[in-house]
Amino acid sequence: MQCFFFQICFLLFAVLYIVSYFIITRYKRKADEQEDEDAIVNRISLFLSTFTLAVSAGAVLLLPFSIISNEILLSFPQNYYIQWLNGSLIHGLWNLASLFSNLCLFVLMPFAFFFLESEGFAGLKKGIRARILETLVMLILLALLILGIVWVASALIDNDAASMESLYDLWEFYLPYLYSCISLMGCLLLLLCTPVGLSRMFTVMGQLLVKPTILEDLDEQMYIITLEEEAIQRRLNGMSSTVEYQTVELERELERVKSKKTNLERRKKASAWERNLVYPAVMILLLTETSISVLLVALNILYLLVDETAMPKGSGGPGIGNASLSTFGFVGAALEIILIFYLMVSSVVGFYSLRFFENFTPRKDDTTMTKIIGNCVSILVLSSALPVMSRTLGITRFDLLGDFGRFNWLGNFYIVLSYNLLFAIVTTLCLVRKFTSAVREELLKALGLDKLHLSNNPRDSETKPSANGHQKTL
Repeated sequence: MQCFFFQICFLLFAVLYIVSYFIITRYKRKADEQEDEDAIVNRISLFLSTFTLAVSAGAVLLLPFSIISNEILLSFPQNYYIQWLNGSLIHGLWNLASLFSNLCLFVLMPFAFFFLESEGFAGLKKGIRARILETLVMLILLALLILGIVWVASALIDNDAASMESLYDLWEFYLPYLYSCISLMGCLLLLLCTPVGLSRMFTVMGQLLVKPTILEDLDEQMYIITLEEEAIQRRLNGMSSTVEYQTVELERELERVKSKKTNLERRKKASAWERNLVYPAVMILLLTETSISVLLVALNILYLLVDETAMPKGSGGPGIGNASLSTFGFVGAALEIILIFYLMVSSVVGFYSLRFFENFTPRKDDTTMTKIIGNCVSILVLSSALPVMSRTLGITRFDLLGDFGRFNWLGNFYIVLSYNLLFAIVTTLCLVRKFTSAVREELLKALGLDKLHLSNNPRDSETKPSANGHQKTL
């Protein structure tokens, strides 16, 4: 049975690792002619980053896999072909996800970063061994620094005798406490990113899909954008190469115009079904999912006020395959899985939409290994906190298994209640701001305040000086 468990885990992880490898190599900057030593270092960092991204994907799939497994076992309790799908397997996957998350966060990713930046100590022979030695020394110093910070923080927060004695227990106190703090930071980051991503998803899908052409003349817009492109091209051809600054500005303007022309050509080629049916259906689906998420959080707030078992660190559930955790059975479980994936995608979109992380966005074939490592760490923190956030917000009633359910702050009523309230309020405000932005823009124009640039609406960027110096709105 133990051998079969490792076979299942190895097969699942192998699939995730292959997918993660193709994703990273798609964005990784193509290596120039490098020395053998640098090539080996980059290759090792690439493998460690791929491993971390695979662990992140496993952490994302952990809760949906557990929910669907519970419903399958409940529907087919005596089926021979699903006997391998049992509570022992699911508990083991949760423990492995927690173990590998800690390993990647505290060991592998710091090692990959320091190994990539290391050159070896002065006076030693240059090579892989010297760089490994420097990396190990940096890891030891970093571990001492982090343990010292945790020791001081624990001593200041809990000053009783029992807590002081536990400070000397490294394995039973330090690591769980440290990972509990990291989990709380990840949940706070999700609290910041997810509401922004939920409102940003409408803009992203609007850029990917073809919008309906209502009261628009695409032929006229194509004619105008073609004239603008030709005017900029003539200015570039007649400009001296010595005026470097103006040349760069015109090249950027030309790229912007070509991008708009490509979008207009795509809209002209799109079928009537794609324009008039797909876009409204997707927008309605996004609005429905967001509204259901906010409604579930509001209901969870009421449950927290009247029922102690609604706490994430409440009593244990009935066990895997014994009872359905959703009121609507399999349909409710499927809805929970869809909402969990939707929240994860929204959190990633919101993470890269924040101004602080805008330059952190990976670019195809032009992302350095240092930036890839940073992105993998960020995705790992978000994905590890996703099951905790989903259970805290009441998106699902599936109890957190393994080390995920042992975080100290999950038993604090005020932290959990505040988290739910903040999520509901911030998400509602982001959506209200999103859907009232058009009305706000028209009011500013009517009052003559649009020249003060009081709004950050991305549509403002569509009104720019054209090549002949006149204002033109497309």
